[in-house]
Amino acid sequence: MSIWGVGLSAAPPAADDWPCWRGPSHDGQAAAGQHLPQTWGDAANVVWSVDVPGRGNGSPTVVGNRVYLATCDEASGSQSVLAYERATGKPVWQRQVHAEGAMRKNEKSTGASTTVSADGDRLFITFPNSDAVFCTALDPDGTILWQTRVCDYAIHQGYGASPLVHDGRVFVVADHRNRGRVAALDPATGKVLWEKERPPVPNYSSPVVWRLFGRDQLILTGCDKVAALDPATGDTLWEKEGATTECVTTTVTDGERVYSSGGYPRNHIAAYRADGSGTVDWENGERVYVPSLLYSQGHLYAILDAGIAACYDAATGAEKWKQRLGGNFSASPVMLGDTIFATSETGQTHVFRATPEKFEALAVNRLGDETFASPAISGGRLYFRVAVTSGDRRQEKLVCIGQR
Repeated sequence: MSIWGVGLSAAPPAADDWPCWRGPSHDGQAAAGQHLPQTWGDAANVVWSVDVPGRGNGSPTVVGNRVYLATCDEASGSQSVLAYERATGKPVWQRQVHAEGAMRKNEKSTGASTTVSADGDRLFITFPNSDAVFCTALDPDGTILWQTRVCDYAIHQGYGASPLVHDGRVFVVADHRNRGRVAALDPATGKVLWEKERPPVPNYSSPVVWRLFGRDQLILTGCDKVAALDPATGDTLWEKEGATTECVTTTVTDGERVYSSGGYPRNHIAAYRADGSGTVDWENGERVYVPSLLYSQGHLYAILDAGIAACYDAATGAEKWKQRLGGNFSASPVMLGDTIFATSETGQTHVFRATPEKFEALAVNRLGDETFASPAISGGRLYFRVAVTSGDRRQEKLVCIGQR
């Protein structure tokens, strides 16, 4: 029996599923027509909460009647994928992908900082392990189908590039100081369809494909440039120097430009024309290093790492407003309609309106003591990966928020 639905065969993710990093449209926005609560707490509007073994910063992936997470046991160095019942949070299975060898350096990083990607038939996960990056495919029951060693990997801070499924290919990026690689894999077999070397610098951004100026463009940011590749061949369509060396964010687009943001060795947000020229329309010096941007109706919404929300005109970069939220932010904001949810590292979620007129706060909610993973929105519910600390004990939890 398929776990995607009782008695049903595997099917493509539904419109309101959250099948990968940054959601169904790869830009942090949920499918329209859902209704979410704006307030919650340790009991209020908590549909269920379940303990998660190990540690990870990867987001929940919600497909069919399952929720998936990647996790790492830091004591043993093992890395696994977990599956939970979507309705109840009941654990369904845990599949160990690597028995040991997990890699990380930065205290905010983990050995499981990537997000599971699903195409309806398979699950895909990338892990840094034993001085290499591996992409692994599992079936919906947790059986490992294949595993491909993408390239050597020299750890710097950690690894955070989630796999991307698009048009019959799985895209994997592994940027590092000894020269990384971007590769397209066959989702059925793991065979390398094409691969391309990357500059020899550390970087953490996930790939994304956008349809721009009449063609699909695989966009890669960081490594001191923004590059657009042909997803079918890996050939360079255009590239432009100027992005920061290290990026964590995944770019968004307004249909004409792609937006690079980074924080090392300098801070910036920049708008690059995707018409083949790579022309920089505007740039500023704001630090949006880890949380990815949101784009909506001609405007960019940013959460600066230092806890400031901001809105910019996407075409000109003109600042519309800024508002201090407080705290530090690593999780990327998500959006449903005109409502933005932005979660700080201490578990506070600020709910505010996506409008260029002014900052309009709707609610502030607290869940857990620590949050680095970005939330997911699916089926009128929010899914959070948080940590609760009691003395020296840190316990991660997967929490489902919905109207009660």
